[in-house]
Amino acid sequence: MRATIIHAPGDIRVEDRDYPTVQLPTDAVVKVTASCVCGSDLWPYRGVRPTRRPTAIGHEFIGTVESIGSGIIGLAVGDLVIAPFVISCGACPQCLNGVTVACDHLAGWGGKDDTGLSVDGGQGQAVRVPLADSTLVKVPGITEPDDALRKSLLTLSDVMATGHHAALAAKAGPGRTVVVVGDGAVGLCGVLAAKRLGAERIIAMSRHADRQAIAREFGATDIVAERGDDGVARVRELLGGVLADSVLECVGTKESMDQALNCTRPGGALGFVGVPTGGSEVPLRYLFDTNISIGGGMAPARTYIPELLADVLDGTINPGRVFDVVMPLEEAAEAYRAMDERRAIKVLLTP
Repeated sequence: MRATIIHAPGDIRVEDRDYPTVQLPTDAVVKVTASCVCGSDLWPYRGVRPTRRPTAIGHEFIGTVESIGSGIIGLAVGDLVIAPFVISCGACPQCLNGVTVACDHLAGWGGKDDTGLSVDGGQGQAVRVPLADSTLVKVPGITEPDDALRKSLLTLSDVMATGHHAALAAKAGPGRTVVVVGDGAVGLCGVLAAKRLGAERIIAMSRHADRQAIAREFGATDIVAERGDDGVARVRELLGGVLADSVLECVGTKESMDQALNCTRPGGALGFVGVPTGGSEVPLRYLFDTNISIGGGMAPARTYIPELLADVLDGTINPGRVFDVVMPLEEAAEAYRAMDERRAIKVLLTP
């Protein structure tokens, strides 16, 4: 099969790999029908995170079950499934508490499972899925989604679930004012999540007209292009002299965290989901003095997918709008370049 491999910063190649097979009773093999490039994939691409050896990459995909192990009870060949961005057992204390990203048997796509066997990356034609019963989410009643639905289903594997996590951590809800820092796919999904939770006013911080348009479509009532002190002043002006009740940090840099904190009113809440890449971003004394609560982290997508899936299937939300470019898998290197250069919000790859 063909799969995307990162060799070094800026060096993405699509290469031949062995087609996956069932190796354990709890495995399934999924034929990938759509995958994508994530903003967090850009950290190794840019050299922020080291690549020590050629590695299969990609952690967001949907597809069709091709084969199953003898221990699989909840899936069947032909099922359309969504793969969360990590593998989890569903039975350990962390999974039972909904924190599937801290599973005792946690594994990632492109790495190794907890038995030491290699796991395929998501940006390929097929994937062996360990712990398939507890990891994969079946899409009921649908085997061949149209293009729009396929895109929305794919967002549930990561970016929509992550935006939802940020909104929950920031306590977005009825009567609350919200600021979203970051206009990538996660930030835009954060806007949609805040709207879905009933937020009254949503300010998207964005400098890009195409992203601003999607933010407004998703429920943003205002756009702020300014940054730093000017951005904070603009938020305060829009909110009648106060700062936001809820702020979503969806980038992961020191600057974005500073921006988010400075846009949060005393006693407000900040939800952070950007993968941290900066230095010491959280000033404890400032939190102490302002009573700002802060939460978030890696989103337990497997926990959120069933709830969000129901809203996608009934048309309540359409997060697939964040995909503005579709490319064949063979053009994965160009997909990375397009996202790195911000020529694309999010690129969907077709096998």
